[in-house]
Amino acid sequence: MAGRIPPQFIDELVNRVDIVDLINSRVPLKKAGKDYQACCPFHDEKTPSFTVSRDKQFYHCFGCGTHGTAIGFLMDYDSMEFIDAIEELAARENLEIPREAGTSAGPDYRPLYDTLEQSARFYQWQLRKHPKANLAVGYLKQRGLSGGITAEYGIGYAPDGWDNLIGQLGREKEQLEKLRTTGMLSESDSGKNYDRFRDRIMFPIRNHRGLTIAFGGRILGDGKPKYLNSPETPVFHKGRELYGLFEAHQALRKIERLLVVEGYMDVVALAQFGIRYAVATLGTATTPEHLGRLFRTTPEIIFCFDGDRAGREAGWKALETSLPHMRDGREIRFLFLPDGEDPDTMIRKEGMEKFQQRILHAKPISDFLFDRLTEQVDMSSLGGKAQLAERAKTLLAKLPTGLFKEMMHKRLGELIGLDPGSLGNSPAATTKPNRRAKRKTGGAQQTIPPVRRAIILLLKQPELAAQEELNMDWIQYEAPEINLLHQLLELIQNQPNLNTAQIIERWRGREAFPHLEKLWSMENEVQLPNEGLKEEFRGALQRLSEQRHKQETSTLIDKIGAGNASESEKQQLAQLLEK
Repeated sequence: MAGRIPPQFIDELVNRVDIVDLINSRVPLKKAGKDYQACCPFHDEKTPSFTVSRDKQFYHCFGCGTHGTAIGFLMDYDSMEFIDAIEELAARENLEIPREAGTSAGPDYRPLYDTLEQSARFYQWQLRKHPKANLAVGYLKQRGLSGGITAEYGIGYAPDGWDNLIGQLGREKEQLEKLRTTGMLSESDSGKNYDRFRDRIMFPIRNHRGLTIAFGGRILGDGKPKYLNSPETPVFHKGRELYGLFEAHQALRKIERLLVVEGYMDVVALAQFGIRYAVATLGTATTPEHLGRLFRTTPEIIFCFDGDRAGREAGWKALETSLPHMRDGREIRFLFLPDGEDPDTMIRKEGMEKFQQRILHAKPISDFLFDRLTEQVDMSSLGGKAQLAERAKTLLAKLPTGLFKEMMHKRLGELIGLDPGSLGNSPAATTKPNRRAKRKTGGAQQTIPPVRRAIILLLKQPELAAQEELNMDWIQYEAPEINLLHQLLELIQNQPNLNTAQIIERWRGREAFPHLEKLWSMENEVQLPNEGLKEEFRGALQRLSEQRHKQETSTLIDKIGAGNASESEKQQLAQLLEK
């Protein structure tokens, strides 16, 4: 187990990283007053509502509500774990991450990454030097792969034999445990360890940082399984990762679209022919996590499947998973190849240009959905049209509200001969809230409780905690967020040099962290005075004390009324009523 990263180091890291430079390296920003703006990378929009503040070291989108620090941005945008984000920022600032002895914040995965990287290098070396690697080299050449593409994707060879990798990396107990944890060895019923991958062409799977996290192995010959993948491990979750995505980022400055195929060889063969934007799921159906990662890379996704029944069913599952992610500005299309063909065989048969045309003419998700549904009913009868409407409405209900959803309901209406407003749960049948009327109620400014106002004020200007003789009578007030306010005050009073981003990061991993981030994002929505923040903060604490006074008085009155009050409680009530 790795020692815990000291909070002081995270403070220093957040202080040194310029969030504007960090985000601008991934999302081009434009100056807008003292802050910077861009179209939000987390949802589709035409007018920029994503704001990055260098002063606050914080980003916030007024459209979708996403917000956070530099660490949070890497976790959201690059789908990093917390430790990965810390390592990325530390490397950016040329800082070494210290670890505290005797405490633990979870496992240190660096030894696992090292083990997997050593395994990848071993397999690559075996492809070049092993006496029996000629079959593997011959297979790759037969598939049309050059030495350059083979090297770029890190393809290697796992020799036949039970313990080649174990012998290379070491048989010590600690090393065997790392091999076992990373899925690189298996264990027989008698307890004997042996290499998981034997006599296979090896495809290393890399994460967004280019670190090897797993392998896929294709057998040479007729054995089974044809493809063998690494099991789930602490560093590999197949429902999140995409083979070839790292290589696509390395090859292309801007990725206009991503082609999702089914196999490792499909990705590499397409790259060999110049199509550098292919990725593959890893032995599993497309997941929401896959789609999130795909759409963070590009607004256009093409799913490519075999044209047989199994391919069509896999395509339909991908469609159902995709519907909740179809926000305006995103596009998903489906390419079904001739029966018996896959991208690897097809591109070698017809070349890049013709295959590229297939991609460009892939079927839009709307056509695939309605073509599939109309095939299942009798469109010449009223009953068949009614069946179509019911089946389609269930699917269209999954779509996010927006123009695309309205257009899909319009298309359904045209197919069955009804106005979209007659379809029950269509957007046209739903009354939209009157936002203007809602604003007249006063919004957040008039309804925000004093405890939240006090927290927002503290985050805006942490120095407010340093005031002398602050009213602390509210500490015993039983209400949500009181404990959070108290903890904030204590932290800032004990460490007065912390800025807002550092303070918020101190709460990461705690239950209150998302709520604290949300309150800070409200700073732009709540009208705060430019001057007189000290008086404003004291006033919020005073209102909390008054509320606590009322709460305590009410509780004592109820106890006396019920005949359950002690003499001391009666005296306490008398004193409260005198105030």
